[in-house]
Amino acid sequence: MAGRPNILLITTDQQRYDTLHCAGYEHMITPNLDELAEEGCLFTHAFSNNPVCIPARHNLLTGLGCKHHTFDDNYFDDSHQIPYHLPTFAQCLSDAGYDTIAVGKMHFQPYRRHNGFHRLYLMDEIPRFREDDDYALYLKDNGYEYLQSLHGVRHMLYMQPQRSLVDEAHHGSTWVADKTIEYLKTKSKDKPFMIWAGFIAPHPPLDVPENWADLYKEVQIPEPTVSKTPLSTLAQENIPIADYPNKETLMRARELYYAAISFVDKQVGRIVQQLKDMDELENTMIVFTSDHGEMLGDLGTYQKFLPYDASCRIPMIVRWPQMVGKGTVRSEFVDLNDLFPTMMDAAGLSMPKEFDYPGASIFSDSKDRTFQFIEHQHASRRWVSVRTQEYKYNYYYGGGKEELFDLVNDQYETENLFVTQNEKAKEISCELRKKAVEMEKRHGLNEGIMNDDFISLEDFKPNFYRENNPPFFPAHLSKQEDVEKLWSLEQELEKAIEHEPVVDLNLLDQDYFSKTLDLNKIKEIQKKR
Repeated sequence: MAGRPNILLITTDQQRYDTLHCAGYEHMITPNLDELAEEGCLFTHAFSNNPVCIPARHNLLTGLGCKHHTFDDNYFDDSHQIPYHLPTFAQCLSDAGYDTIAVGKMHFQPYRRHNGFHRLYLMDEIPRFREDDDYALYLKDNGYEYLQSLHGVRHMLYMQPQRSLVDEAHHGSTWVADKTIEYLKTKSKDKPFMIWAGFIAPHPPLDVPENWADLYKEVQIPEPTVSKTPLSTLAQENIPIADYPNKETLMRARELYYAAISFVDKQVGRIVQQLKDMDELENTMIVFTSDHGEMLGDLGTYQKFLPYDASCRIPMIVRWPQMVGKGTVRSEFVDLNDLFPTMMDAAGLSMPKEFDYPGASIFSDSKDRTFQFIEHQHASRRWVSVRTQEYKYNYYYGGGKEELFDLVNDQYETENLFVTQNEKAKEISCELRKKAVEMEKRHGLNEGIMNDDFISLEDFKPNFYRENNPPFFPAHLSKQEDVEKLWSLEQELEKAIEHEPVVDLNLLDQDYFSKTLDLNKIKEIQKKR
């Protein structure tokens, strides 16, 4: 056991790659993450292998793609579960004597399956049962028994500017740091630990605490990029979800997105300080990353699910003095599949032998890091992508559509070279398409390959969607007295936008939200504003 490092994995949710000051994005306020990078390694080309919450997290957990763990998209049906036989990094480290702890958002399916962790302190966006969610129980016991929307208002305000209904001391981001620090303060001295601290932020709703909400008001933040060529069908489907009536609303939402990241940065600093206070920092490998990005209005679309960098490229920092030099910057491709092998390597353990793992330890040279393979969904909604430093090739099974971007001259992917009929594109895409087929056969859902090439399926029609999920747990409360304490959804909405004058409820899609909200009450709220 002697000499084995502790391992601290810190993840955010929906944080895109260009949100660290240390990575050259000067609008960002991230002093604690910058310090981690100064003392470790910043990976500038880190990627999510499947840019949506549940698949990305199961890739990270198992080191394998959806071909094995079965989540090619988000599925919340309890009957869809990770296969029992798949090894996880927590299980392997636990078997080797590590104390394994999960704090915060995990998005395991089923929700409280331990997956090799000794202890789970869970926090989900919209828990189905209050007793399953440790943070929900914490709020109930600390003066917030009236709250339905624990992490911001989703109904009508999913991506709209809003303020947290919980004060800074009890906010979910604070709680993740508090629980992590609580464990560190009480741990035994002779047992190495592996902690996964999972923050929900900056995933919408953008529920930033009051004292942080105006952090970027006077900062010149970047405006969204604009596509010169038509978007993919899936990207078009993502457009309505934001429901932004004007640019002012979008830019305010971007401010709050960045503020949510800066608030997490503060919590990361608190956790690192605790390691310093315990004299454990130098013997702890710290990995900071996210499950996927957020389009945030770039190319005119929103959310994740897409092969564009804003969706699938993520921040990653590794601090471990034994193996990583101070202030190192590495530009080769790394991804979430690499984290299981990296942790095993750090612990002096071998990977399980029964699988063909697509990732490799970042401390080894056993993986070709000159390209990156990414995948999402199945059937006609499926796409695969291969990216090099110079180009990105995307294949959409629906309609057999292709995209090629020149990342040297068009780093924001605004011009699909297939649309502009660039002759060079055809030559370049041929090789990248072959690589995509090869990776799809080896690590993807290879039923889409015939005669060593992609099949083409009928394109799908975009589904119109706005986020309108009310909180789930109130419907399952067994005590009427607990139900009677809850605020109405309209009360929560009114409180959330009290200090966000840019939000005009009359400009939002009220007919759509009438499934959840009383529109007469909504009109009364707007009259008072």
